[in-house]
Amino acid sequence: MRTEQLTRIFLAKLAGTPVFDPNGDRVGKVRDAIASMRQDSSAPRILGFIVEVPQRRKIFIPITRVTSIDDGGVFITGALNIRRYQQRHGEVQLLAELLDHSTRLHENGETVIIEDIGMELTETKDWYARHIHVLKKTKGFRRGTSVTVSWSDVEIDAPIHGVNFSSTQEDINTLPAQDVAAALQDLDVNRQTEIARTMDDEKLADVLEEMDDADRVALVTQLEGELVADVLSEMAPDDAADVLREVGTEKAESLLSLMEDDEAQDVRRLMEYEDFSAGGMMTTDPVILATTSTIAEALAAVRQKDLAPALAAQVFVCRAPLETPTGRLVGVVHVQRLLREPPALSLGLVADTETNAISPDTSLNDVVKHLANYNLIAAPVVDENERLIGAVTVDDVLDHLLPANWRSTEREV
Repeated sequence: MRTEQLTRIFLAKLAGTPVFDPNGDRVGKVRDAIASMRQDSSAPRILGFIVEVPQRRKIFIPITRVTSIDDGGVFITGALNIRRYQQRHGEVQLLAELLDHSTRLHENGETVIIEDIGMELTETKDWYARHIHVLKKTKGFRRGTSVTVSWSDVEIDAPIHGVNFSSTQEDINTLPAQDVAAALQDLDVNRQTEIARTMDDEKLADVLEEMDDADRVALVTQLEGELVADVLSEMAPDDAADVLREVGTEKAESLLSLMEDDEAQDVRRLMEYEDFSAGGMMTTDPVILATTSTIAEALAAVRQKDLAPALAAQVFVCRAPLETPTGRLVGVVHVQRLLREPPALSLGLVADTETNAISPDTSLNDVVKHLANYNLIAAPVVDENERLIGAVTVDDVLDHLLPANWRSTEREV
């Protein structure tokens, strides 16, 4: 029988505690707690636990999945993600990286040793590492005095994990764009500019897409026009258009003039539409094939490595020309249908002529309702002559529904 939920827990005591799933089965044991370090001396928020499961695999369980913690164990809900835990930028393993380390008290500079860290449940149901149990050093052979103080009373010099910008260019180019963007946020714009110049065009394009609007504008303004033009060419036209809308008309025109004519033309066309309309959100590069193309050719097209999952979910079947703006949109074939049909069959025979197309002037709210009503991952956008000019995907809509600073807010949380 479970005891009362604890609201203050010291982590050294919690280490080794069994973890139970909703059925009451033991799945592993707690090895550490992960916290998100803050810029000031405020207590860090607990993100979750490192749990050791069979075969000594260490996985991460978010604190939001923990239903209760008591003397009998840690109880969780939901299915386990058995992927090995990988430390991210700004995270610290409280026991592994702080326990038994020597530090100082803010008040008098006295040297102490961290013996334990206490986390506390707040009224908002969040856990914070608010307490530190320390051992005050004494001369001679005496052990010294142990006291519990607030997190803010101790100088915490936790290692910052994540992107190491002193590494080689190849290392940076292989890191996730989200991690690079998060690390850049902590640097001034001059240092950001230096680092951006070391990335290849494709990586920098991905990083710019992950940055907040204000940070992205500041960085693009500092970089050479030729470099930015090359990077914009690596972006999807709708993402490039978003960047150019932010930098101002004069700068945008200067950058467009440095791009290849066909790429600049796609971006210019998108910039003519309102940002929060179907035309402003759409991509001009969905998967487009002719009526005479086969099922096998369509499957090969959606297997392209760099194709976004939302765009790979369907093929748009059009009359020639097959680049936007195309000839008349004939129909749509979804991946499930492709998998069920013979490879040699023509797309014209299986295309769904109910395309659920929208106009480029459709507002954001109406696009959201349209996708929801028809259970769509992407909707074709057509002009007055039923020619396909692009497609709006679910991820495009989410980017416009979320607040402009959602990436910074998510990192802080």
